[in-house]
Amino acid sequence: MDTTLANLPADGCFAATVADVTYFGNMQNEIYLTGLSGAKPALPMTAAGLEDAAREQLSPEAFGYIAGSASTERTAESNLRAFDKHAIVPRMLRGTAAPDARDLSVEVLGTRLAAPILTAPVGVLGLVHDDAEVAVGSVTAELGIGSILSTAASSTIEDVAAASGENWWYQLYWPADDELAESFVRRAETAGAKAIVLTADTPGMGWRPRDLELGHLPFLQAKGIANYLSDPVFRAKLATPPEESAEALQIAVLTWVSLFGNHAVRIADIAKLRQWTTLPIAVKGIVHPDDAREAVAAGANGIVVSNHGGRQVDGSISALDALGPVADAVGHEVNILMDSGIRCGADVIKALALGADAVLYGRPWVYGLGLAGADGVRHALRSLLADLDLTMGLAGLASVAEIDSSILMSNS
Repeated sequence: MDTTLANLPADGCFAATVADVTYFGNMQNEIYLTGLSGAKPALPMTAAGLEDAAREQLSPEAFGYIAGSASTERTAESNLRAFDKHAIVPRMLRGTAAPDARDLSVEVLGTRLAAPILTAPVGVLGLVHDDAEVAVGSVTAELGIGSILSTAASSTIEDVAAASGENWWYQLYWPADDELAESFVRRAETAGAKAIVLTADTPGMGWRPRDLELGHLPFLQAKGIANYLSDPVFRAKLATPPEESAEALQIAVLTWVSLFGNHAVRIADIAKLRQWTTLPIAVKGIVHPDDAREAVAAGANGIVVSNHGGRQVDGSISALDALGPVADAVGHEVNILMDSGIRCGADVIKALALGADAVLYGRPWVYGLGLAGADGVRHALRSLLADLDLTMGLAGLASVAEIDSSILMSNS
């Protein structure tokens, strides 16, 4: 029997061609078809596998910064376990298994996405790869999903914007200087950001033992502060440009220390943020329904239910457990996104069923970046997208719009 690619049957599971990138699940076909020649994927196929590989390859400092969470890391663990409380109940014989029967696209905060996934705003990506945020922006633009650029980036807003296409948002850590905060926001809008994501849960950093044991805070080495060093408001605070000498750079770092974090920000300040931008505003780090209500009343257009991947408050409620009550409180008024704990396609479906319009995906693609640059990011994101696509079809779901709480049963 001739089993060359050209002679494979044009029906069944190989109906889609290898070039059919609009069908996310086709990644499975690509791997099996190339496997006929003995080729195997260069990177692990699971989030856990990517983490294990990154643990071996990255420096202890880089891996610890990405993988670490607050104190005992119970919150990070609970984010993962929370998904086990819910089970998908597949429906059969509904005509949804064919690739052209499924529609994963959504519109969130006015941004059209090919699937309900954005990369979470992870900072200091230069720790794991020199291409950093630029690589991430280019891959998400290629795939048609969204990306969120962190204030604490290794690359400037403008450099990342040039690679990120139409579907990127900007995440704001509000510094202890409103003029600087305004400058960040206006730079992002000018560069083409489609939304502003205000992170509310990080007025300062949580107790992170992995970093503490290594005595490692990258910002003190001038890593992850590119947006500060390139900002005219920040530079005006410096007597000497930071690039002129090691001493000038150290002074810039100490200036950053004095400005990062802001315990004075209140929900009412969303109105001030609204004066700085015409873009939709989402507030990230909300886990209490009352906070969500107040943020929406103050002018927020979206809520990101998140506990920062477990990096801030040890023993916090899991993000998934917080999602339903927050969605019930304000989901009819604004877009709801969920972050913290997504690791597979089924997780995305469960989050959407519990009230999210889209999810933010964090650590696994960062491990991919560290392992193989843009190729690693692409591998991690395509793996999640393929898993989501195929799981939807096998569960009898033709589109994201069909996903609601009726497809779940409780395991608790």
